[in-house]
Amino acid sequence: MEGNPVKIPRPLVNQLLHHAQQGGGHEICGLLAARDGHPIRALPVANVAAQPESRYEMDPRGLIDAMRGIRENGETLFAIYHSHPSSPAAPSAIDTAQASYPEALYLIVSLNTKGMLEMRGYRLINGAFDEVALEIE
Repeated sequence: MEGNPVKIPRPLVNQLLHHAQQGGGHEICGLLAARDGHPIRALPVANVAAQPESRYEMDPRGLIDAMRGIRENGETLFAIYHSHPSSPAAPSAIDTAQASYPEALYLIVSLNTKGMLEMRGYRLINGAFDEVALEIE
């Protein structure tokens, strides 16, 4: 696990967890935007995967619009997030194969735990994910 924890404001964490809970058994996905390196807002993007209960694929138009909004607001891409409704908050082989933004943090929210939600963070390094510590502010 990487050294210094990545800090994420509690309201953003709550928003991601709520979004995941509203997914109806499907994976949810989206982006976190940052200003001056600090995450400030979530941008949900529709999941258009053929098997949304076990995969995510961001709607291309929604992704383009979200990235444009980030750029136009003078923000940067901080994280890419998605959920695992019925598996742990660890990257699947497909998650790893499809990852293509090494500058972004990857967040995975798991609904697989009874009565408790789990969120873990990862960085893409040389084509593999390394877990990073998260700190909720």
